[in-house]
Amino acid sequence: MFYMNKLWEKIFYIFCYIMQGSSYLTPRAYGIMHRMHHTYSDTKKDPHSPHNHTNVFTMMWHTRLLYNDLVDNKIESEERFTKGLPEWKAIDNLGESTFSRIGWGVFYVLFYVAFATHWWMFLLLPIHFLMGAVHGAIVNWFGHKVGYSNFDNNDKSKNTLVIDFLMLGELFQNNHHKNYQKPNFGARWFEVDPVYPIIKLLAMMKVIRLSSANNKL
Repeated sequence: MFYMNKLWEKIFYIFCYIMQGSSYLTPRAYGIMHRMHHTYSDTKKDPHSPHNHTNVFTMMWHTRLLYNDLVDNKIESEERFTKGLPEWKAIDNLGESTFSRIGWGVFYVLFYVAFATHWWMFLLLPIHFLMGAVHGAIVNWFGHKVGYSNFDNNDKSKNTLVIDFLMLGELFQNNHHKNYQKPNFGARWFEVDPVYPIIKLLAMMKVIRLSSANNKL
């Protein structure tokens, strides 16, 4: 969708680590899986299609095993899946470490102890511990099983409008699979992608440069 220079790439890499915390995902491994998902959408080679699994837990476990193999370089990926992906081994090693994951978890617990006003709020902690996995499970399960389709993409991708506001546009999966380079995931007048205005702002500020296919916002 867009490019950024090496300085901004480093800044956003650090920001990615801080925001993901205990559920940090190495961008290179995630990028490979995402490209595979688009190439093999809802086929047997799809890393996380709900149509290859009986429930969301087995789907995410399969995804996790593939992710671990990519992080550990146990799988030799094709160049089309690896070309141009960012990599910063120091941050990746830190984010993948047990020390970091437990450290962030402790921070979340202490934050709740300091600011939670009711006991039931502590029930949200597991979501914070596993935010990356929770987000991925919702997007990939519902986004390929529940909703409507604007386009025939030769897959089972859907737009799950009812809960899309929780995923910041990511559940317009059918639209995204139609044109993965388009920064606006919405396609129809009532499909609002809340992240698109931020992308427009970053482009106007020259923080990012849109790909040639999207040089007109």
